[in-house]
Amino acid sequence: MTDGARPAGSTGAEGPGGGEAADEESLDRPLPEPVRHRVVALASEGFGSLTPSELPAPLRQYARFTPSRRIKFAGNALAAALEHEPLFRQRVGERLRENQAELAAALDAGTPPPAADPLDVAAAAYVLRPPGWVKLVTAGGEEAQRADAERGGERARAEVARLRRERDAARAQIRTETERLRTELDALRKQADALHRKLRSAQSDIKRGEAAVRKAEARTEEMRAETAAQLSAADSENRRLKARLAESESALEAGRKAAREGRSMEDMRVRLLLDTVLEASQGLRRELALPPAGLHPADTVDAVEPGRMTPKDIAARALSEHDPAVLDQLLALPQAHLVVDGYNVTKTGYPTMPLEKQRLRLLGGLSALAAQTGAEVTCVFDGAELAAPVLLAPPRGVRVLFSKPGVTADELIRQLVRAEPEGRPVTVVSTDREVADGIAAAGARPVASVVLLKRLSRG
Repeated sequence: MTDGARPAGSTGAEGPGGGEAADEESLDRPLPEPVRHRVVALASEGFGSLTPSELPAPLRQYARFTPSRRIKFAGNALAAALEHEPLFRQRVGERLRENQAELAAALDAGTPPPAADPLDVAAAAYVLRPPGWVKLVTAGGEEAQRADAERGGERARAEVARLRRERDAARAQIRTETERLRTELDALRKQADALHRKLRSAQSDIKRGEAAVRKAEARTEEMRAETAAQLSAADSENRRLKARLAESESALEAGRKAAREGRSMEDMRVRLLLDTVLEASQGLRRELALPPAGLHPADTVDAVEPGRMTPKDIAARALSEHDPAVLDQLLALPQAHLVVDGYNVTKTGYPTMPLEKQRLRLLGGLSALAAQTGAEVTCVFDGAELAAPVLLAPPRGVRVLFSKPGVTADELIRQLVRAEPEGRPVTVVSTDREVADGIAAAGARPVASVVLLKRLSRG
C-alpha cells in the first residue's frame, strides 16, 4: 500500500491545509529522545487494537506482547515503522483520535491546548502530522529539554545542599574524632615508651639465651657426630658379620643339599638296581622253571633227557630285529624302561600330519602300550620345533619331556640313559644311528622306530 492510501472512512492526517502538504514536512534532526519515548508509548497503546494483517511484517511477532513488553523489546521497530510506514502511522493516529479527540482536534486546528503536556503535544503531532507538526515536535522537544534542565537544576541544587549538610556534619565528626584520636595517641605513646623499655630488657634476655642455645647446640652437634661415627662403625661391623654368617649358612646349606642329593640319588639307583635284580632273578627262575629244591650232584651230569628242548629248538625261537615281538620281550623284562625319540617315530610313520596331531597320535599309542606291559615309558620331543610352549596333559603312564633351548632331543635321551643305574633294562626307540650308537655304549638297547610303529598298529 502506498503512502497516499487511506483506509475507508478514515480522516487520516488531513486537516486544514491538506495531508499532502503536511507529509512534505520533515525533521532536519533526530527526534528528541523524550518525544521518541512518548511516540513509542502511543504506538504501543494503539498496537493492541490492530489485527496482524494491519501490522507491518517486522511487528507481527510482537502482536501478543503486552504494551510494556512491546516498549521494551519492540521500541526500535515501532519507531522505524512510524517513520517509514505511513499506513501504520495513520492507523495508530486513528486510535489516537479516538482516545484523545480534544487534543487531535486542537492540533488539526493549529491551536494546541496551553495546559497540555508538551511531550503529549509533540508525540501526537508526530503521529497525526497536522500542518506545522515539525514545529510542534521541535517545540515539544525543546520544552521537554528545558523542563528536564530545570528539574536537573533543582536536583543539582538539592544535591549541593545535601552535600553541604553532609560536609558540615563530616567536619564536626572529624573534629570530634581528631580530639579522640589525639587522646588515644597520647595514651599509646606512653604505652609505647613502656613497651620499649620492656623490649630492651627482653632483647638482653634473648641475647643471653641465644648464647646459651648456641653453646648447647655446639655441644649437641659434637655428641651427634661422635654418635654417628660410632653407629657407622657398628653398622659396618654388623654388615661384615652378617655377610660372613650368610656365607657360612650358604656353604652349610650347599653341603647339606649336596649330601642329600648324592645320598638320595645313590639310594634311588641302588634301590632300583636291587628291584631289577630281584625281579630278574624271579623272572629267570620262572623262565627256567627251577624247582624249589636244591641241586643234586646227579643233576650236574651233561646228558639229554627225554622231552627236553634241544639247542636247535632254542635257535628256532630267535626273532628278527624288525619283529614287534622283540619289543614285547624287551618290555617284559623286570623294571623295563622304554625311551622314545618322539619326532623320529612320528616323522617316520606319519610325516604329513601337523606336529600337534603327530604328538597326540603317538602319545595315545604309548599310553595303551604302557597299560598293557606295565613298563615305564618316557617320550622325548625336540623343544626347538616349538613356536610357543605346549599346553599338553600327558596321558596316563607316559612321561612327556621337551628339550630345553640349546639342547637337542638326542642329548636329552643320552642324559636319561646315563641317569639309569647299570644293569637296568633300558630300550631306546630311534632310527638315528648316532643316538643308537651312543645309548648302546651306555648299556641301553636300541630299537628301530618302525618296530614301535608296527607294535602300536597291532594294538
